Amino acid sequence: MTSLAEIFSRYGPAYRAKYGESMLPSHRRAMADIEQCRTRPLGGHVYRCDQCEKYVYSYHSCQNRHCPQCGHEAGQRWLERQQQFRLPVPYFMVTFTLPEELRALARSHQKQIYTMLFRISAAALQELASDPRFVGGQIGMIGVLQTWARDMSYHPHVHYLVPGGGVSADGQSWLPSRQDFLVHVRPLSKLFRGKFRAALAKADCYDQVPERVWDKEWVVDCQAVGSGEAALKYLAPYIFRVALSNRRIVKVENEAVTFWYQDSKTKKRRYLTLPAEEFIRRFLQHTLPKGFVKVRYYGLFSPSYRPLLHQLRLWLPCPQLPVAEPAAPASRSAPHCRCPTCGQPMRHITKLKPQRCRPPPTRPAVSRSSPPARAGSWPKAQGQLFPVA
Repeated sequence: MTSLAEIFSRYGPAYRAKYGESMLPSHRRAMADIEQCRTRPLGGHVYRCDQCEKYVYSYHSCQNRHCPQCGHEAGQRWLERQQQFRLPVPYFMVTFTLPEELRALARSHQKQIYTMLFRISAAALQELASDPRFVGGQIGMIGVLQTWARDMSYHPHVHYLVPGGGVSADGQSWLPSRQDFLVHVRPLSKLFRGKFRAALAKADCYDQVPERVWDKEWVVDCQAVGSGEAALKYLAPYIFRVALSNRRIVKVENEAVTFWYQDSKTKKRRYLTLPAEEFIRRFLQHTLPKGFVKVRYYGLFSPSYRPLLHQLRLWLPCPQLPVAEPAAPASRSAPHCRCPTCGQPMRHITKLKPQRCRPPPTRPAVSRSSPPARAGSWPKAQGQLFPVA
């Protein structure tokens, strides 16, 4: 099976030679890490079977969040942690999509526009949900940023997993939504567009936005997703990898890469062939800026409300949801405890040191004093808000 690392190793040098001066540091780092993931330069461990004298080399992963070979275990741990906060109510998936006219701006101002997309969409959803005609209280939201469509084209949007209901203003009752309805998407779209325009008007890049974007309808979608468990499983893999998994790469030949994707309308598998250079460009445009947080928690799911969430799980009438135990860290020797040839236990022989030094992180100096409170953060829950069964 052809991997992304092989494509980068084969065509990456030519790509860097052509675009090296204009490449972002995050793009260079992602390419270098993915090329060397689970190879000798990153170091690793050597195991030996005393029965058949077979040696097994286990190389370290790059742990880059854009690498398709890494992140599976981290995704599973994240999924297990979310079970501790999942409420026994219907859930909804609310998706906010950035209009096509703003995508060029988002690509050149990633941190600014992505942060704005998170903040404004969450505020718009909370404002409309607090209307008594819908929920009438404080809701909770888990937001995950995605920047790609199924064919790896640039398509920034945010998915929110939202429980169907909220806490009343006095903090004394749970206000359930309807089983199959959370909010109307048309007023939510207008509210989202208006808030985004007001925020962007204060930014230096407002003049780069075409006026026609403010006259069109913005795409907002809201779908009922049952208990939320399936939606969490859908989101988990994309938190610790980007755009494409190795299993979707079909072949590499004639300086082109062929991969498959599922058509969102017909649900059928389709194949797309791109020149290697275009394939690399499409992948790298989804590489996030260093330190950018792509999963964010709002309202009832913000850290200050975690004690309240545990109370809600006990208070709401339902079959008790499971509380996931913290996952034990996986041992690096675990995959090689048994010999792949004879099945006997293997013995650790030596540790292989990395053959390259990673560049030091370009992180500005940070004061060790207490950080200032974030604007718009939710207040801490105080006192006993709900009766405990």
